[in-house]
Amino acid sequence: MDKKIAKTWRQKHMKKTVFAFLAVIVASAAYGLSRSAAGGRSHNLDINSITISSVTQGAFVDALSLRGQVVPKTTIYLDTTAGGQVEQRLVEQGEFVEKGQALVRLSNTNLQLDVMGREAQVTEQLNFLRNTQMNMATSRLNLRRDLLEIELQISHLQRRLKQSTTLVGKGVLAKDRLAEIADDLRYYKARKELTLERQEQETSIRKVQVKQLEDSAEMLEKNLQFARNNLENLLIKAPVAGYLSELNVEIGESKERGARLGQIDIPNEYKLVLRLDEFYLNQVQPDLAVMIELETGNISARVSKIDSRVNQSQFQIEVDLPTGAGNIKRGQSIDVELMLGGNKDQALLLTRGAFFSSSGGNWVYVLAEDGSTAIRRNISLGKKNQDYFEVLSGLSLGEQVVTSSYGNFDNAQQLQLN
Repeated sequence: MDKKIAKTWRQKHMKKTVFAFLAVIVASAAYGLSRSAAGGRSHNLDINSITISSVTQGAFVDALSLRGQVVPKTTIYLDTTAGGQVEQRLVEQGEFVEKGQALVRLSNTNLQLDVMGREAQVTEQLNFLRNTQMNMATSRLNLRRDLLEIELQISHLQRRLKQSTTLVGKGVLAKDRLAEIADDLRYYKARKELTLERQEQETSIRKVQVKQLEDSAEMLEKNLQFARNNLENLLIKAPVAGYLSELNVEIGESKERGARLGQIDIPNEYKLVLRLDEFYLNQVQPDLAVMIELETGNISARVSKIDSRVNQSQFQIEVDLPTGAGNIKRGQSIDVELMLGGNKDQALLLTRGAFFSSSGGNWVYVLAEDGSTAIRRNISLGKKNQDYFEVLSGLSLGEQVVTSSYGNFDNAQQLQLN
């Protein structure tokens, strides 16, 4: 006979307990979803892991604290004009050199042979010019001699013609003889005219030929002088007085034409090179005031040059240092204040922080009054200095803002602060 098995108290209430537990879970999930739908995506955060700053009001000094590097204002580069092999190194890097002082001696066999060849060409051309001039002078003398002989013959024939005319009138001399003398006279007169014409033509031709030869010789002389100058340029000299800050040569080393050998820095003329974030590219203008902090005191200067090319999110400006600004050395770093000129007496200020890299200054997390949450809010920021952002809209005096990095929760609409 079958025996009825009685249920224990646990078995009777187990099913009800399971159903109640599931109901609690479903209710909690529903509540969480309703909260998420109402307030957006939420992120739990330890309040000690973030930085909170208050919105304050005060004077906004539109200036940047920067650190610049001292570089020479004027640098003269030493380049080779002919190239060659380094034969002698006459000075060492870092020395002060005078204008015209020999620095490096190069040797160039090909250039020396070229100069010798040009000298031979010039000598040959000059000899040919002298021979041509000598031949022309001889020809000119010969023509003058011919003219003298012709004029002498004309003079004799004229006298004989006059005498023969008288004798023919007396019947002493035959008329044929008189005609021969007259013919000879006409011949020599015509010959004189031809010789004068020849002399004029040769004189004109000689002038052109001599001018061409002289121009050719002058050109050869210039080429020779240019080659000699190149030969002289193998001895590198200091073009100005200054410090030889670089000298990149070693004995026996070959240098190509136009190679950089070193540089000379003009003493007591320096400038500061400053690198700024590209954020300030539209705010920096030439002639902006700069306060420079030196050991002897602060001095003022002006922005002299702006290089607007952006490299690694930064651009470069230059500031000319006054002559005799103090004991300044090349490569030294100096603190400066760049005065941007947008100062305000009563401005809303927000402390600078890493939040800007995530939001770009377009939004921030603002703490609620009870400090338990921080809600994302759109704002507008203006200029910034070393310590603060200028608040244009979206925040009120006394509100607290999360100013640390938003890198891990920048997609959340609100932060739950524990």
